Amino acid sequence: MINYNNKVFRSIQNTNNGETSSETLFYYKQDGNIIFSEYKGGKIIYGHLIGLVNENGCIELCYHQVNNKNEMMTGKCFSKPELLNDGKIRLHETWEWTSGDFSSGTSIVEEI
Repeated sequence: MINYNNKVFRSIQNTNNGETSSETLFYYKQDGNIIFSEYKGGKIIYGHLIGLVNENGCIELCYHQVNNKNEMMTGKCFSKPELLNDGKIRLHETWEWTSGDFSSGTSIVEEI
């Protein structure tokens, strides 16, 4: 299992219906197979995520955030890790809003 504890990730790609951007930073913590994070930046004033990591390092998570329009948004996401040549982690994400327009999209976050 990949250990995500104390890793920091930056959004490097997102579909247009998403709210994360290169200004969004995620501060990951992990306890056993439980993963959680605070995140903010860009359109996001403040957010949290919580999820479970499986033996392959894939993450199933739920998130909630307050955006710069003062709206609370919620969603769910599945993240698949890619180990880069420099040892850092890139997460390929498939997500879906559970609020707002209930649309879905894809994004990539990368360890900094």
